[in-house]
Amino acid sequence: MEKRFFDETNGLWYELGDGYYYPCPTVSEEEKRPISIWGQQHEQYLKEHRQIVYNTLLLSGKLNAYLADIDRQAQEQYELLINQMKQSRGITEDLKATDPLTWVGRMNNAQACAREIVNNEIIYN
Repeated sequence: MEKRFFDETNGLWYELGDGYYYPCPTVSEEEKRPISIWGQQHEQYLKEHRQIVYNTLLLSGKLNAYLADIDRQAQEQYELLINQMKQSRGITEDLKATDPLTWVGRMNNAQACAREIVNNEIIYN
């Protein structure tokens, strides 16, 4: 028996181990995009709560691209929310210069709120 073989029907490589052939998912160079904290959190969520979706994406070789897309969406929404909250709550550079502690408190609050919204709408959804 061969140690490795390629199945043309599904496009996957298989490797012999313990008498069984196991799929060897590969990721193309296009799909190797960096994944930051948002994508990593979503991956952990998929592993724990959406195992079928996780395994389907992993075996099809689309997991990395999917997580990179989720990561990009979450980061864009986070930055947009932070900017909107800074405007609506009066968090300005003038405030930072005149009262740094108030500025830090308001920024921390805005970041926590934005993280919560992104987590609820994108990461754990």
